[in-house]
Amino acid sequence: MRDDPILFFDSGIGGLSVVKEARILLPDHPYVYVADDAAFPYGAWEEQALRDRLVELFGGLITRFTPSLIVIACNTASTLAIADLRQAYPDQQFVGTVPAIKPAAERTRSGLVSVLATPGTVKRQYTRDLISAYASKCYVRLVGSENLAQLAEQYMREGFVDEEAVRAEIAPCFIEQDGRRTDIVVLACTHYPFLVNRMRKTAPWPVDWIDTSEAIARRALTLARTLPPAVRPEGPDSAYFTSGNPPASLRRLVSGFGFKIMDEKT
Repeated sequence: MRDDPILFFDSGIGGLSVVKEARILLPDHPYVYVADDAAFPYGAWEEQALRDRLVELFGGLITRFTPSLIVIACNTASTLAIADLRQAYPDQQFVGTVPAIKPAAERTRSGLVSVLATPGTVKRQYTRDLISAYASKCYVRLVGSENLAQLAEQYMREGFVDEEAVRAEIAPCFIEQDGRRTDIVVLACTHYPFLVNRMRKTAPWPVDWIDTSEAIARRALTLARTLPPAVRPEGPDSAYFTSGNPPASLRRLVSGFGFKIMDEKT
């Protein structure tokens, strides 16, 4: 038996959408949740600078928490740096998060699919390669939202969000072409599922919103089965924020997900 945790990582609190699914499939494992809030939002970073930060940051996280498995619950970090992380830490198992373009292409009836993501994920070649490999027969619109992740953070912390702002961010996803309409929107950021009810309310017509959280949790389950049996210590799991000083609203939020925040700075 071992108590090495599964480490969930995101730039903010969006990765809690993956934790929610993982707790259903992996209830016996200890968890640690790491939010790189000192660097949030990742979209403001130059790619190489962010890649370097992530590789260095994970060196400290692996030493500190000795995780049995790492889930990168962040599309931006995964599409940008997971190859570098695997190369830098070859003894560590990583689960990445990528846009659900393949299932979207399989499920669309109109052939019109939108991928709603951060600007970084939209411009990444990794995303375009997924489209070429799995959705070449579809028209895929890439929509890079500047503000939606921050709106989701606000909603999770404060319990309200400007619905007109949400409407404006998702509007480019909806297109009409030759009598057909967009019928699938891929939520390619783990923050976005927390706003999906507001998206449904403000959307111009109904679509299928594809959230990858369950698929990520299932991949983690597959790898966790190769590990020695886990034992959960008593009490809440740990959450670590790289700023070292998250506000009270975040403390309440992560407590509701079964975590206690560690106060030490990196």
